[in-house]
Amino acid sequence: MLRGLHISDMLIIDRLELGFKPGLNVLTGETGAGKSILLDALGFVLGWRGRADLVRQGAAHGEVTAWFDLPEGHPAHEVLAEAGLPDGEELILRRVNAADGRKTAWVNDRRCSGEVLRALSESLVELHGQHDDRGLLNPRGHRAILDDFAGNSDKLTKVRGAWANLGAARRAAEAAARERDAIREEEEFLRHAVAELDELNPQEGEEATLDARRRLMQGAEKIRADVVKAYEIMGHEGAERHLGDALRWLDGAAAQAEGALEAPMAALNRAMVELDEALSGVSEVIEAMSFNPVELEETEERLFAIRGLARKHSVAPDDLAGFAQTLRGKLDALDAGEAAQEALDHAVRAAEADYDTAAEALSAARRKAAIKLDKAVGTELAPLKMERAVFETQITEETAGPEGRDGVAFTVATNPGAPAGPLGKIASGGELSRFLLALKVCLTQGQSGLTLIFDEIDRGVGGATADAVGRRLSALAQEGQVLVVTHSPQVAALGSHHWRVEKGVEAGMTTSTVTPLSPPQRVDEVARMLSGDTITDAARAAAEALLAG
Repeated sequence: MLRGLHISDMLIIDRLELGFKPGLNVLTGETGAGKSILLDALGFVLGWRGRADLVRQGAAHGEVTAWFDLPEGHPAHEVLAEAGLPDGEELILRRVNAADGRKTAWVNDRRCSGEVLRALSESLVELHGQHDDRGLLNPRGHRAILDDFAGNSDKLTKVRGAWANLGAARRAAEAAARERDAIREEEEFLRHAVAELDELNPQEGEEATLDARRRLMQGAEKIRADVVKAYEIMGHEGAERHLGDALRWLDGAAAQAEGALEAPMAALNRAMVELDEALSGVSEVIEAMSFNPVELEETEERLFAIRGLARKHSVAPDDLAGFAQTLRGKLDALDAGEAAQEALDHAVRAAEADYDTAAEALSAARRKAAIKLDKAVGTELAPLKMERAVFETQITEETAGPEGRDGVAFTVATNPGAPAGPLGKIASGGELSRFLLALKVCLTQGQSGLTLIFDEIDRGVGGATADAVGRRLSALAQEGQVLVVTHSPQVAALGSHHWRVEKGVEAGMTTSTVTPLSPPQRVDEVARMLSGDTITDAARAAAEALLAG
């Protein structure tokens, strides 16, 4: 509920502070006195997009502050929490407009964006008038209005969830189908490549092993002959035989040498042992260098085959085994694709059935609520002297989406037999005002904490009809707060609180002021509205009669 508004240096307002109360708050005054400026200022602090030239001429900046009561459970608390802003029982909005056009906003003394202000405003204030394209006259919002009236939040949640699930199921099925089609296009290549890789069966690390073995065999051809010659010179036909002969000769002579040959013979024995070890090592080398020339050819053939496949598929030789497994996986996916696709398609059909069930339940609730709303609005139109008019909520089938499959539009026919059409195109100014009022009365039942603003909604009506409009506004204000800018004395007389907006010139500067009216002042203001500039005794008497109810 709006409790107060402070305005400084905005348009023709120098400095102004207003305190609003629950019930029907009435603002009256001459045309051009500045009543619309109050709404411009309120819209500015609420983040609404409006006129740009708001700063009073000669001022460095203009500023508007508005404060609201926030009862427990008010939807504004959720907006504040989501934005990370301070919360409490009171909400203070402040916005400054510099002369160069820059705008700065605060919520409870914390800087915030215009988007946050607009999000808060949706839960705080509703503006209604003949040129209101933000609410009831905008067909794009009629479905949401009907859902609010019907209390369809749970059904909407189910439809949105079912739509999200359906979208996910469709995307999964489509992605699998695309992948399967792409694999099928390269199926011939995959099967040939897998067969080729399976036939070769390359192993990780095999390329390095084959390369080392190949180099060893190639080198062995060059050095084996020399190693064999060395072995022969060292062996039985060479050094080993000669050393053995020398040792036998020395052994035969040792008895007559008086021990002189013992040391040389011991050295020769040691040499024989060392020579035997050398022969054994060289023999092993010769054995290692022994290979079948066919083996070299086979080693080279496999090595070149592995390297050729690696180049062909642009992978490292050691990655060929893993690459083969990847290709097999694609083939397995293709072979199992039909069953997998059927499972995904089944999931799509199940999701479609869930969506259809949820959407039909929502549609049924909307159709039921539309009948109820049409009847309620018809009941409200009778006291507004429009008992012959027809209000109808039209529901049409649209493309399925997260909000269901229904298009919703509020239409009216002002006379029996006349064609129905959109609110803003069929009804005249006065009729439109009454349609909007009747519709709003029906839509706000049971709501609280919302400030409703009606900008000259009684324009074009007078007499008993204006009185009926005022009484509906008064009834609407019983459950909350209504601000109405009006030129109708019948409406003004029904207000619980009354302010007069006046324009004056002081020191060559035009300014607008707003004055709360006492009971005697209200009599004069209503009399002025009845009779014009000259207030007669008859006008005062009529004003007193209106104020007395």
